Amino acid sequence: MRDFNVFIKKTYPVLIACMILAGSLSVKSCANTTTPPSGGWKDTIPPVLLYVEPQDMATNVSRDKGYIKMTFDEYVVVKTATDIFLSPPMEKRPVHKIRGKSIIVSFDGRLDSNRTYVLDMGQSIADNNEGNIYPGFVIAFSTGNAVDSMYLTGTVSDCNTLEPFKGATVGLYISDDDSVVFKERPVAAAKADDWGFFAIRNIKDTLYRMYAFNDLNNDNKFNPESEEVAFIDSLVRPTKVVADNVLELLKLDMTDTLACLTRSSDYELSMFKEATSRQYLVNKERTGEKTFYITFSSPYTQIDSLWFEGIPNEKVITQFNDMQDSLLIWINDGTKIQPDSLWLNVTYMKTDDSLKIRVPTTERIGMHKSRAMIQNARRYKPRNEMSAEDTSTVFKLTATGETFDQDGFVLEFTYPLVEAHFDSLQMTILNPRQEESPEKFYVVHDTTDVRRYKIYPEKPLLPGYECNLKIPYGVFFDINRMPNDSTKTKVSLPTSEDLSTLRLSLTEVHSRYLVELVNEKRTSVLRKYDINTDTLLTFPYIKEGRYSVRITQDRNNNGIVDTGVLLEKKQPEKVKFLELTDGTYMINIPAATEIDQEVNLMEMFR
Repeated sequence: MRDFNVFIKKTYPVLIACMILAGSLSVKSCANTTTPPSGGWKDTIPPVLLYVEPQDMATNVSRDKGYIKMTFDEYVVVKTATDIFLSPPMEKRPVHKIRGKSIIVSFDGRLDSNRTYVLDMGQSIADNNEGNIYPGFVIAFSTGNAVDSMYLTGTVSDCNTLEPFKGATVGLYISDDDSVVFKERPVAAAKADDWGFFAIRNIKDTLYRMYAFNDLNNDNKFNPESEEVAFIDSLVRPTKVVADNVLELLKLDMTDTLACLTRSSDYELSMFKEATSRQYLVNKERTGEKTFYITFSSPYTQIDSLWFEGIPNEKVITQFNDMQDSLLIWINDGTKIQPDSLWLNVTYMKTDDSLKIRVPTTERIGMHKSRAMIQNARRYKPRNEMSAEDTSTVFKLTATGETFDQDGFVLEFTYPLVEAHFDSLQMTILNPRQEESPEKFYVVHDTTDVRRYKIYPEKPLLPGYECNLKIPYGVFFDINRMPNDSTKTKVSLPTSEDLSTLRLSLTEVHSRYLVELVNEKRTSVLRKYDINTDTLLTFPYIKEGRYSVRITQDRNNNGIVDTGVLLEKKQPEKVKFLELTDGTYMINIPAATEIDQEVNLMEMFR
C-alpha cells in the first residue's frame, strides 16, 4: 500500500499534464473542423428574479434610498428604457445601469415623506443571450408606515378613430386648480399599454382629478402646444383593493387578445389635440398673380373686414377652410398682371396677451411677389412654355359609379368662376339597346368650396344605362378671363353581381349626426351622410371585405368633428363606431349580400 501511494505521488503530475494536453488537442480539433456545432436546444425561458432591494410592499423606506436593485439568475439587459416608469413621477425620469446579473434603477433626488411609490419596469427586461422578455415587474414601497392599497383602471383612445392610444401618461391630481395638469406632476400615474389600458395602483382612497396626455418631452406635464390631452369631467375615486390575483394588475402578453380585452375598465378617456386658445395670424403667402392665403393659430376665426389697398371690395373673393383657420383669397379685376406688392388689411378678433381676451385688431399685411414670380411675369413666354392656366380656364371633371347617386358629376375649377353658362352643357343617356337620348340635369354649387360644382341628371341613373356629360369650349371663364377647353366623360352604375348593399335604419335621431362608412383601417371614407331625423341610409356597391360605420354627434351643427377645450371642460364631439351584437366594431360584408342593421342613436350616445 505504501508503494502504491508513492507511485501515485510520483505519477500524478504526469497524469494531469496528459489530461490538459488531451483537452487542448480536442479544442484545437473542434476549432479547425469544417462541420459546425449542432447548437442544442434554444433558450426560451425568461430570466428568473431572485432578489429585490427594497422588497415589494416595504415600509419606512429611507427617503435617501434612491434606487431599486433587482438581481436575476442570469445576465440581463434593458431593451426599452422608456418603459421604466415611477409613480408618482419625479422631475427627471429614472435611470438604470447593469451590474453583473443585477439591474439598478436610480431616482433623481430625495423621495417624499409618507408617500407610496410604484416602480413599473414594463416589458423592458430581457435575458442577455436570446432576448427572452421578463414578463413585467412592478414593486410598491412606502416611505411611511403603510403602503396605499387602492387602484383604478381605464382605457385611453383617440377621439376620432377610437383606436387605443398607446403610451399615454394617465395622471391623478389632488387640486382645485383647473390648470393643474399644466403646472404640476401627478400624485400618481401610469402608462397606457398597447391596448390603451392602464391601471393606477397603490393609491389612497380619496378624490382625484384624472387627465391623460402623450408626454412627448418626458417632463410629466401637459404641453398644449404639441401634446394631446384627455380628461374625466367629474372627480374620480378608487373603489378596488390591490391583490395578487387581480387580472387588471397582471402583466399580460400584449398578443393575448382575449385576456387583454377581458380586463374591466373603470374610466374611458378620449385624446384630442386642443385648439390653441390664443388667436393670432401665423402665416401669409402670395401664391400667384391673383392668389393669396392667410392662416390663424386657432379655428373659427372671426373676421370683421378684409380689403386690399387700391382694389375695390367687390373684386375680392374669399373662402375659409372647414376649420375656419385658413383663408384663401383671389383678386378678380380682369387684369392679367398685378402689382409686385399689395397690402392686405384684416380686422379680426385677436387675443390681447395682457387682457387674455380677444379684441378687434386690424393688421396690415404685405403680399409681395417672389423674385421668380416677378421675373416670370415680365418675360415673354413662348407658346411651348405656357401652362394650361396661361391659355384656358382649368378644371377637372370626374364621376364614379359607386357614388354617382350621391355626388353626380363633380366639376372642380382651379380658380373661381366669373362667368358660367351651365345651360350649354349637354347630358345624354345611353340605354342598354345603345339608344341615346337627351337628359335634363341640375347643378348644385358646393357650399364648402366656391370652385366645386356637382351636376346630376333629373332622373336617377338605372343599372345598365350610361350617362354622358359634354362640356363645350368657351362656356366657363375664371378670374384669368380665359375660355375653357371642351371635354366629355361618361359613367355607369357598377354591374358586378358580387357587390353588396348595407342599409342602416337610424332611429331616435334628435340632433345632427355624421354617418360614415370607412374601410378596415379607418383611413378612408367610402361614403358619408349628414342626417338630423330618423332615416334609412343605403350604402350600395360594396366590395367584399371588412368595414366600420363611424357616427359623430355634431353638437354645434357645423358638419365637422370639433375638438375639445381643456380649461373650458369641453370634451371633443362624441364619435362612436357601430357595435355589433358580438361586441365587435368591424362589419364583415360577404359578396352579393344585402345587410340590414337597426341603430338607435339615443341609446348609442346616451
